[in-house]
Amino acid sequence: MTNWASGDAYEPYVGRWSRLVAAEFVRWLAVPAGRRWVDVGCGTGALTATILRDAAPASVAGVEPSEAFAAYAAAHVPGAEFHVAGATALPLADDSADVLVSGLVLNFVPDHAAAVAEARRVVASGGVVAAYVWDYADGMQLMRHFWDVAGELDPAVAALDEAATFPICRPDALAELWRTAFADVEVTGITMPTVFRDFDDYWTPFLAGGAPAPAYTVSLDADRQAALREALRARLPAGPDGSIALTARAWAVRGRVA
Repeated sequence: MTNWASGDAYEPYVGRWSRLVAAEFVRWLAVPAGRRWVDVGCGTGALTATILRDAAPASVAGVEPSEAFAAYAAAHVPGAEFHVAGATALPLADDSADVLVSGLVLNFVPDHAAAVAEARRVVASGGVVAAYVWDYADGMQLMRHFWDVAGELDPAVAALDEAATFPICRPDALAELWRTAFADVEVTGITMPTVFRDFDDYWTPFLAGGAPAPAYTVSLDADRQAALREALRARLPAGPDGSIALTARAWAVRGRVA
């Protein structure tokens, strides 16, 4: 997965927006109360916390390969248990869950087939396996603006754009992957407002490194970084009060273990 130094760096970048999507995602799944949930790639615990708050689960286990993220989640999300492990080697018994979910993780899993096989192993027959990913190609505006501007300044940056490097971010790709293992597959789009207080609220998270766009930003020398910053400032739609109103779309997929 992406190498974040800490959960504190992730939260201002996309963690805060993931929380909004997580609520809609859990609502869409409409899983009855009292089920055993697993959150794979739980990160800072945005989806885990939403499950605890909104889904009345019997239990929730968060699985996260980053020790820093798992520690952040454990400190901020009481009521769940957390394990340090990856999506392709879950530390859970066969048929030990009723629902397995994953938020904003599939893009960073190198072996999708292995991850899907692990989900099928862990979830009991009739259970639900679901995930969501950002629509990097079109609907994740905070990143789309960034890569479009960066590409105008440096054509070589196109190879780093998540729209190109993460093809699973498209609904047809998600559905195709799910149909290899699950029945009754459905895909939906979830669009949320992402309103930034001002330009600094938008720009500062790109200075933390970690994900592809912040990592690219911190790799630039001072002059190139300043050029990128000012080109973005000119491009973004700021309101009279300086706020920047964008939207973020995620594609969500769900299926049933037959």
